[in-house]
Amino acid sequence: MRLTPQQQTVIKSVLKRHFGDASAIRLFGSRVDDAAKGGDIDLYIEPEIQEPDRLVDAKLKALVELRRELGDQKIDLVIRRREAPALPIYRVARETGTPL
Repeated sequence: MRLTPQQQTVIKSVLKRHFGDASAIRLFGSRVDDAAKGGDIDLYIEPEIQEPDRLVDAKLKALVELRRELGDQKIDLVIRRREAPALPIYRVARETGTPL
């Protein structure tokens, strides 16, 4: 995994604060591969909160805070609500991702 322990702690703390402590968080994509270089930070979350308006607000606030804490890095945040149709990205993130 190409995230420092400090980056992992920041990500978990920020996302759980905005999406709820019971949220499941995974890192997926190129940052999971230790041999790869570069790449954005791809995060998958199954949030505790489920209301669409709260999710939009939480996503915006979390991305602003992550950028402030981690610096100018591209961060993709994939959010899966319980009622959401099963999309291929959700399957890929769950199967290839690493829990944070």
